[in-house]
Amino acid sequence: MQLIDSHCHIDNEKYTETPEEIAIKAKSHGVKAMINVGYDLNSSKNAVKLSVKIPQLYSAVGIHPHDAKKAPTGYLNQLAELTKNQKVVALGEIGLDYHYNFSSPEIQKKVFKEQLQLAYDLDIPFIIHQREAVGDMLEIIKRFPKPPQKAVFHCFSGSSELAKELITMGYYISVGGPVTFKNAKKPKQVAKDISLENLLVETDCPYLTPHPFRGKTNYPHYVKYVVEEIAAIKGISKEEVASKTLENTEQLFGMKVNSL
Repeated sequence: MQLIDSHCHIDNEKYTETPEEIAIKAKSHGVKAMINVGYDLNSSKNAVKLSVKIPQLYSAVGIHPHDAKKAPTGYLNQLAELTKNQKVVALGEIGLDYHYNFSSPEIQKKVFKEQLQLAYDLDIPFIIHQREAVGDMLEIIKRFPKPPQKAVFHCFSGSSELAKELITMGYYISVGGPVTFKNAKKPKQVAKDISLENLLVETDCPYLTPHPFRGKTNYPHYVKYVVEEIAAIKGISKEEVASKTLENTEQLFGMKVNSL
């Protein structure tokens, strides 16, 4: 069974292992490829450097809504420059997060719209982070043309109804560790209701560790537990889920994983 982790942060300070060690372990557990996602300029630059060093690692560059207030002058040009590297497959993660409001909603919206416009200008896929900001999120993305299946809502936590609406707008839905949680009704319902054609899988490691390791540090190879849970919910084989979500990730990000 070949796996892919469409969203991870293997250079996070929570790890005692090096990114190289994490990648080796992931590969030994059948993880064919991973996308390491930036959250500010420095982490984005580091994500690119690591993806150049580690064959099965790709990268995404962007300003997370938490860090929107720290976006420096000229940051869009710097992000655009980073996307020229062939291992960069997306702009992200970008979006809105009103749970903590580390950056004010107004600044978040400004930086999100700027990066969204950049993604359209560069014709590059993008990864959206959304938490407790559905209304403003929908208002913003509806101002832009329909992305031709080149965008994803990562670690989706909304309802099946919202997921279906986003799919009609051209977005993929990515499912992470919470789908394995006993009382996670919404993620399980999404996994049941949404066609495999529209799903991606991820860990968002080191966060959101799936059962049976919940509460501990997450790793890319734990994506297999996400795959297994989706398979159980849908009543299909884990191999089918793994194969199709890998194919979807390749299609979305323009990756050729089997060439690695």
